[in-house]
Amino acid sequence: MTDRIAQIERNTLETQIKVRVNLDGTGVSRFNTGIPFLEHMLDQIARHGMIDIEVECHGDRQIDDHHSVEDIGISLGQAFKQAIGDKKGIRRYGHAYVPLDEALSRVVIDFSGRPGLEHHVDYKRSHIGQFDTDLFYEFFQGFVNHALVTLHIDNLRGRNAHHIVETVFKAFGRALRMAMERDPRMGDILPSTKGAL
Repeated sequence: MTDRIAQIERNTLETQIKVRVNLDGTGVSRFNTGIPFLEHMLDQIARHGMIDIEVECHGDRQIDDHHSVEDIGISLGQAFKQAIGDKKGIRRYGHAYVPLDEALSRVVIDFSGRPGLEHHVDYKRSHIGQFDTDLFYEFFQGFVNHALVTLHIDNLRGRNAHHIVETVFKAFGRALRMAMERDPRMGDILPSTKGAL
């Protein structure tokens, strides 16, 4: 059984990023991005996905957080794609419903090899602390485009923007965990009737 670990470095004129993931980890995370609320959400992915995640990002935050958040999503997507390898023996599909007080969100993911994002979340306000809630879409779009997954995110109810975001990221972590999990009944079979993902 091969280790499902990947390390990515992505350097542009806007950001310099290092990402390391272990898909079979214990939920340990380490972040140095300068964006505390994003780090709080990335920690939800790690803990609920049982994925070890390290992210270091130095970006042009004197402009705003847009490039850093989007490029972290891109880099994480690249790392997940590399770490999951040929996808033989994985469950492929994952889903999760997560509540937090009045908020409830559903996330469904397919390691399909085809990027697609359906993001239906009304975050109720433009900022949570200093964080621009528009950037969550950019994060997930970057991830989807480079992990090559189909991702459906639906917030079903909620009033508190922080609660809504947290349910989305917790559900994302749990859906990832289910989809990437090795299915002992699959062995080395690719979970596709086409023979390719």
